Amino acid sequence: MARTQLPPQIRKRSLKTGIRYEVITDAGIDPGTGQRRQVRRRFGTEREARDYLTTVTHQAATGQFVARHTVTVAEVVTDFIAARHNLRASSRAKLEYDLGVFTEFYGTKSVQTLTKADIDRMVRTLIDGGSTTPKGRKRRPWSPGVVNKVIAAVSRVLEDARRQGLVARNVAEYVDPVARSHKDMASFTKAEVAQLRKVMDRDPLPPMGLNHRPHQKGDDKPDPAEYGDRLAHAWHLALSGLRRGEIAGLRWSDVDLDSDDPALFIRNNRVMAGGQTVEGDPKSPTSRRRLPLPSRLVTVLKAARERQADEKAAIDGLAGTKDARGYDRTTVYADSGYVVVNEVGEPYDPAVLSRYWRDMLARYGVRHIRLHDARHTCATQMHLDGVPIAVISDWIGHTSAAFTMATYAGHASADDLKGAANALDKL
Repeated sequence: MARTQLPPQIRKRSLKTGIRYEVITDAGIDPGTGQRRQVRRRFGTEREARDYLTTVTHQAATGQFVARHTVTVAEVVTDFIAARHNLRASSRAKLEYDLGVFTEFYGTKSVQTLTKADIDRMVRTLIDGGSTTPKGRKRRPWSPGVVNKVIAAVSRVLEDARRQGLVARNVAEYVDPVARSHKDMASFTKAEVAQLRKVMDRDPLPPMGLNHRPHQKGDDKPDPAEYGDRLAHAWHLALSGLRRGEIAGLRWSDVDLDSDDPALFIRNNRVMAGGQTVEGDPKSPTSRRRLPLPSRLVTVLKAARERQADEKAAIDGLAGTKDARGYDRTTVYADSGYVVVNEVGEPYDPAVLSRYWRDMLARYGVRHIRLHDARHTCATQMHLDGVPIAVISDWIGHTSAAFTMATYAGHASADDLKGAANALDKL
């Protein structure tokens, strides 16, 4: 039988190392330079050479050909983040955090050699925990929600690389998200809100002044549960529908308490990203909003403003004095301008507010829900009181009324459902 003639793109060469089949063929247009590409590869067998030629010809014809290169995962991630020109500082920090673990696992690996199995292996390691971080710490198991954000971020990076012609396919596209257990959003009942307001609004412990001295053995220490909470105004803002970052980032310059139409303006967001506190614009354009203040909130915020003035006077009054150990006091009041600050005027990290919220509920014996669920309480109670969904959506800064209905206002408490059951007896 006659020997099949080699196609013109394949040449048989005799080298010192033996017979080699060299493929030289056109591979279409380089999307980066606009010039035609030519590839050259050598193989040990004719079949390998023919298979490669068939693959390259098909990929070139369909625009799927990817030239070999040594670009690493770390380089692709760095370029991807740098190209996100419109990201807010907080969003950029979150993206860097989500992709940081991807770079940690495979940063030095060629992005072309990355496989779906590599991504699955990283996901499994994060779920199980126990791996070592670059700082030498033992990594705890990550929650499904956090891991899914990493998967989504990795998929975005690799899809961008595919569009640039750096990889033939996005290997993260078919990585299954981690199953999440269903969690109902909690909220306080009206009775619980009333109970919480009653105990929070009692007079808090007075600020430390010149006459303060450390408690000595045998002194009767005040019971914090008998006093109001120093951060009561922060919790009132949460129960009024503000996000944690909006509370942490609110400044007195954004609050008008003294006009005939008191209001506050949401213009700043102070959030946690990658273990760091970052500030920027509100979460979305609809989150930037003006909220008229109910009389209760005006009273609470005025009291907080007066307390901060007292704390500033107390701190300034200590200047130049010595503490109980005989050291000069050097602390000065920060005058940061934030509405929610510590005793020396410095703003809180958002995570600290969540911890203080938890401690406050425990101190007063109130059922625990997340700080964010205080916002849910606001939306739910507005809905049950007959406030139109569109108005609720604008109040809490959502992008659509449908999202508000599905996320917050679509839940009734056990007491509300019991009332609905009792209504059936009247039919």
